[in-house]
Amino acid sequence: MIRAADIREWRNLAVVDPKQRKIGMLEGVYVDTASDEPAMATVRTGLPTRHRLVFVPLDDVILGPGYVRVSYDRGRVRKAPSIGTDDVLPAEQEEEIFRHYGMKYQPGAGGERQLARR
Repeated sequence: MIRAADIREWRNLAVVDPKQRKIGMLEGVYVDTASDEPAMATVRTGLPTRHRLVFVPLDDVILGPGYVRVSYDRGRVRKAPSIGTDDVLPAEQEEEIFRHYGMKYQPGAGGERQLARR
């Protein structure tokens, strides 16, 4: 299980794919609002003058010295829905992120968002 206290230490670590190819730097973490467990991370990618934040699920992550390894290929992550580095995730974009990774989207019973930034 991933503990929230540990995740704070992951910020600015390199995010790599299963083949150890660098995707970008970990910028933030979103938790599942139903369980308060870490669910997604934002990864800073792009050119130095044109960064964006892409979303990647945190299932089966492995923490190594100086990196966080996710279970998704770099190409798939880089094609994931993104936001600007100063933007917040719009509620209507949440489902698109889950669909990109083939995951079920489950908003709250009252239509609450599934993801919240921590």
